Amino acid sequence: MTDIYSKAQSAADFIHARTPLLPSIGVILGSGLGNFATHVKDATRIPYADIPNFPRSTVQGHSGHLVLGTIAGVTVAVMQGRVHAYEGYPISEVTFPTRVLGLLGCKTLIVTNAAGGIRTTLQQGSLVAISDHINLTGTNAALGPNEPRFAMVPGAGQRFFDMSSAYSLKLRTLAIEEAERQEFLLTEGVYLAVLGPSFETPAEIRAFRTLGADLVGMSTVHEVIVARHMGLEVLGLSLVTNMASGVLDQQINHEEVMETGRYAEKQFTSLLTALIPQIAIEQLVAAKIKL
Repeated sequence: MTDIYSKAQSAADFIHARTPLLPSIGVILGSGLGNFATHVKDATRIPYADIPNFPRSTVQGHSGHLVLGTIAGVTVAVMQGRVHAYEGYPISEVTFPTRVLGLLGCKTLIVTNAAGGIRTTLQQGSLVAISDHINLTGTNAALGPNEPRFAMVPGAGQRFFDMSSAYSLKLRTLAIEEAERQEFLLTEGVYLAVLGPSFETPAEIRAFRTLGADLVGMSTVHEVIVARHMGLEVLGLSLVTNMASGVLDQQINHEEVMETGRYAEKQFTSLLTALIPQIAIEQLVAAKIKL
């Protein structure tokens, strides 16, 4: 049986053969946010189905393309959609694309999602910078044999690795300051992940609020765990597409998630387009300091 590192390297080699670009920033787009990929310049679009060992998205709003090109002159690799454990994929496949992004050369991962708002001060359609997460999916992406070859920076790839700063404070600060320049409020919040695919019950949401969660969703945490294992810096952004069960007296549906994503697209695109070159500068500064 081929090991996960060899499979990921095979996928990365295939992608490198399709484009000479070496992305420094990877972006994973959540439900309703996939249109950001259309803003990538000089783009090479590769269907997930063409990439060796790559899992395929099956959910509406996740078109299933890897887009490599530039945003504001910065080389990026943008995942237009992700796969989830609730689709029947094992966690090793859910996180496989994150492994590939690291092997492509990405030093920073921007992970986005559609989330339900638990904190009552949040508004539908607002963006939230993830400050931390609570993993209630019942599993962990680092299960199984440790693979130190995935270390993308010195000191990464350890069996036991730190998650105290899973979401970069430096990158959150950049995002919050940029949102202020663009005259909208980007608050911070704790994201709680469940397995799905059913939406949560009102009793579960009350319990999650007691635990300190501000947002709830069905993705992201395992990608972040893998990214941190590899040594990638992470910026997490949630779009509050609906208020969680019991917060408002109304039912929740996936169509509402998609519609809110379309509504917030302009603000989301403007924020990311401005942030990406700032993150690239931070990467250069960090590289010089290490030298």
